[in-house]
Amino acid sequence: MKKLFIFAIAVFLFGIGAYFLLFRPDKISLPNINNNELEKSDLIRADFPRPNQTIQSPLIVKGEARGFWFFEASFPIKLLDDNGEFIAQGIAQARGEWMTENFVPFEARIEFNNPKTEKGTLVLEKDNPSGLPENADELRVPIVFAKETRKINLFYYNPELDKDESNNIACSRNGLVAVERKIPITQTPIQDTVRLLLLGELTSEERVKGITTEYPLEGFSLKGASLKDEVLTLEFNDPNGKTVGGSCRVGILWFQIEATAKQFPEVKEVRFLPEELFQP
Repeated sequence: MKKLFIFAIAVFLFGIGAYFLLFRPDKISLPNINNNELEKSDLIRADFPRPNQTIQSPLIVKGEARGFWFFEASFPIKLLDDNGEFIAQGIAQARGEWMTENFVPFEARIEFNNPKTEKGTLVLEKDNPSGLPENADELRVPIVFAKETRKINLFYYNPELDKDESNNIACSRNGLVAVERKIPITQTPIQDTVRLLLLGELTSEERVKGITTEYPLEGFSLKGASLKDEVLTLEFNDPNGKTVGGSCRVGILWFQIEATAKQFPEVKEVRFLPEELFQP
């Protein structure tokens, strides 16, 4: 009985030793949050934004840092895109007495234009007036850029709304119907909207309502655009001649583009190039 008890104790101790050997703290993997927040937590802490949080402009950065992170009550904050390219910079200001080793609240405001990348990094740099590498330090916070959008209308065609007294298709603008879409905010909203129109992507619900379009046309695309004195000139590629043939057909095709472009208040007239397009 005594030998059995000793054997049980030995097995127990062996199990404890094996556990610590296999699962000792230095082998326990911490969640990968893709930043150095844990490493810097005794020096600086970001309350907003948190790692991988979605941000938009203007961005208000809040947190707290040790007094020696500041110089003259401030330190720089940089915003980088996912490729490490500089986007914008702000200055964090201490919200209290900064000449201390204790944590001091800070706040910064950064205005920026959304980059092409979906993600980026906020870099909170220790102010380093000496410029010496050994005095440099930083907290890196991964962020996600909010996708800013705007509502626009695409004008397609419903033949049931475009009939004359004899119930024939009138081939007029009366058949145009607006469908709402959202596009990213860019420097070329008119071109983006026209290009989206040319894709001809109608929902099943819209088609059930009788809305239709011939777009997309094989090979037909928008090459560029220019706006001068409220006159918009759209230049297209049509290598397969898909925009010619039949006055009613080409008229309806052009009306859709024209109405879509004219929703923008700066556009009063719409022209197209080359002039051979949209001919009967």
